[in-house]
Amino acid sequence: MPHVAISVADLLDHLAGSAHIGQDRLVVDDAARFRSEAAADLAWTAAFTTDDPTAEAARWIVWEASQALGARSASIHELYLARARGEVSGFTVPAINIRAQTFDMARTIYETAARADVGAVIFELARSEQTYTYQRPMDYAAAMLAGAIAAGWTHPVFIQGDHYQFNAKKYAADPEAMTEEIRRACRLAIEAGYRNIDIDSSTLVDLSKPNLDAEQRENYTRAAELTALIRTLETDGVTVSVGGEIGEVGKQNSTPQELRAYLEGYNRELARRAPGATGLSKVSVQTGTSHGGVPLPGGGVAEVKLDFDVLGRLGVLAREYGLAGAVQHGASTLPDELFHRFPAVETAEIHLATGFQNSLYEHPAFPEALHREIEGWCFTNALDERKPDQTDQQFVYTSRKKAIGPFKRQLWELETRGEILAAQARKVAFLFTELGVNGSMAMVERYVRPVPVSRPLPESLRAVAAG
Repeated sequence: MPHVAISVADLLDHLAGSAHIGQDRLVVDDAARFRSEAAADLAWTAAFTTDDPTAEAARWIVWEASQALGARSASIHELYLARARGEVSGFTVPAINIRAQTFDMARTIYETAARADVGAVIFELARSEQTYTYQRPMDYAAAMLAGAIAAGWTHPVFIQGDHYQFNAKKYAADPEAMTEEIRRACRLAIEAGYRNIDIDSSTLVDLSKPNLDAEQRENYTRAAELTALIRTLETDGVTVSVGGEIGEVGKQNSTPQELRAYLEGYNRELARRAPGATGLSKVSVQTGTSHGGVPLPGGGVAEVKLDFDVLGRLGVLAREYGLAGAVQHGASTLPDELFHRFPAVETAEIHLATGFQNSLYEHPAFPEALHREIEGWCFTNALDERKPDQTDQQFVYTSRKKAIGPFKRQLWELETRGEILAAQARKVAFLFTELGVNGSMAMVERYVRPVPVSRPLPESLRAVAAG
């Protein structure tokens, strides 16, 4: 297993030979050794050390190494604008939510991408996932970048804040406090190195209002307000890719009229709040899916009636407004035979989460004893989320994601993780092919040019390095 440092001095000792600190910056002495050894030690230390200065030092070293070794965090905004202009088409960018085994999954996916010359792939985490997977933005960014380094990746790294979502009940009780939660989430994400953020204020849509503009008003107003905030946080010259959303996933399907009302209102509100500011690059819509799929009483997941015609028409309309197109959420549990249809209707982006979690938990190599322990945890700690009509199997299916944080280290350290990661790689390779992103590296690098950003050396690291 990789080494988890217990102090900054311990961390630097294990880094010796691959890199060192000199004149307040990271100097990589042996890139191959750094990739093969140090990246994993740094990722594990950032995730599991109990010493805060050591975790901070590990995150700083990962960030600086990503700058030195060419795996820089980037915004996909310019590629999406090119798609809006009609310069590129025929592909759907996979946005993959990594809840467990984060470093190894990132490394595995980047290795798979490199074999197929894939440049268009996003890694993301929702605000809700941050909580139950024990991954703050700075933790997630460190694991992603370390995984990219370990994979030998020397291309743009797209890290995205997914579903920065308003809680409708909290908003009704105190709109300002709820909005401040999302503002803070945006600040933390950009500070951690995210350059892509999806604002989900679609939960504020009120269908009881007299017309479409009124229904969407809270949605587009808050989305525009947060976009204006994000533009003030762009200190490195990179335009953060911002996504909006008009239909809460799992609810009724979106319509062109709703999308037009949202985009018209959003553009007016953004122009009022921040004249000349860059707006959205994409918009998420609802076409029939639900997050995680709907588990059946006897096992399996219910068939989804996804409306590709709606998805295609909404994408066309979105591009008329200068966006890359429509985004599909809740798709990872769909049947394999559907994925080729997303690029066929020019879907801009597709979000994939629960399917990879299921592939971990349900793999034959996953330890049965750990399975039973996680199920027991669910019945002890998540019973308040159980619906009256759920079978035990359905309840565990919907609640086991909440065990990922409490069992984080066990999942990272599985002795059988090699078999499981190999299966994940095969699934990822299949999705890359079906979504039309094989061979997309040249396209990505034509439009996306990551900006090098160096961070100040932490004081704790400076003191030990000087000693």
